[in-house]
Amino acid sequence: MPVKLAVIKESRPGEDRVAIVPEVAAKLAKTGVDVVVQAGAAAGARFADDEFVAAGATVVPDAAAALQGADFVAHVQPLTVDEVALLPAGASVMSFLQPVATTDVVQALAAKGATAYSLDLLPRISRAQSMDALSSQATVAGYRAGLSAAEHLAKFFPMFMTAAGTVPPAKVLVMGAGVAGLQAIATARRLGAVVRAYDVRAAAKEEVQSLGAKFVELDLETQDGAGGYAKEQSAEYLAKQQELLAAEVAASDVVITTAQIPGRKAPVLVTEAMVRGMAEGSVIVDMAADSGGNCELSKPGEDVRVDGVTVVGLTNPPSSMPTHASFLFARNIANFLGLVVKDGELVPDFDDEIVAGTCVVRAGQVVHGPTAEALGLSVPSPAAPEPAPEATDAPEAGADNQQGES
Repeated sequence: MPVKLAVIKESRPGEDRVAIVPEVAAKLAKTGVDVVVQAGAAAGARFADDEFVAAGATVVPDAAAALQGADFVAHVQPLTVDEVALLPAGASVMSFLQPVATTDVVQALAAKGATAYSLDLLPRISRAQSMDALSSQATVAGYRAGLSAAEHLAKFFPMFMTAAGTVPPAKVLVMGAGVAGLQAIATARRLGAVVRAYDVRAAAKEEVQSLGAKFVELDLETQDGAGGYAKEQSAEYLAKQQELLAAEVAASDVVITTAQIPGRKAPVLVTEAMVRGMAEGSVIVDMAADSGGNCELSKPGEDVRVDGVTVVGLTNPPSSMPTHASFLFARNIANFLGLVVKDGELVPDFDDEIVAGTCVVRAGQVVHGPTAEALGLSVPSPAAPEPAPEATDAPEAGADNQQGES
């Protein structure tokens, strides 16, 4: 009997992505996976129910019908506790679970005897790159941040030479040269800006320069850690970093910040004093607004104006470009399913470091160490492999890190 994959509408306000798109549903059908989609689940991503039907999927009226008898559930955001209650006992679920921050959902999944995988725990190895949804969504986020900066700046990005005179190009500073940062750099460059970028990792210099941007070097020790990621910085290091970055920020028309740490508050890179030191009309685009903000003055989903400077608190930027974001996410899910579905059966191999490293709950038991600790449970032994806590993207594609991005 084929594996039944359920896709329901995202319930988080403002989330327009969908976990599976019609093109991917058609490909899954050839691998022994039956896709069942809640009606209207992909409307926000601009995919019609008829497209799913044409792809061989089944469209049902509501979430309860989609989840009935489901073997595997694909979702972008964590399911709610109420949605977990609709799951069949023993079902498998995959999403950006962020388990340490959603312990109520984890407990509900465990009570259902479910197996839950979290994409933000995917091991950072080459074999897992095709499943790396953090990187794919960071690509969308970085592109969106570059466009947002151009939209809010009251100047041209490119240089214009006109009969009335020459208009100089905008000066853009990107903080963090991981996947999202590199995409923000590339987007700003395509729009004609002069771009500089900063990252605590010396290894990022070559990637920045390959995109035609200048790499900002500060009089600080580099912070390269294991696996291409940055080490966690001390309070003293961050204070010195802020002091040295102040001049770079003041000289910029646009600053785009990208630093996020999964499950923790984002580091402050741009202080209020640095904002007030920028010229009137300047723009800061903070991609970490959802997790506390890299700018001291950021507010999620708001444009804050201080002394003529606009601080844009981007929230869930991939959702603002839901069609391609969903397409990339769906491909990531399909590639993971290729590991756990064999000959039309759901047979996860927990000796595989990708499967084990991504698993939070296995048949009702919490097997992810930090989540077990957060719940006051005994830590399972041996523990599943953990990614570096400050990492949010694959190093081969431009690692995100404490000074990188989501």
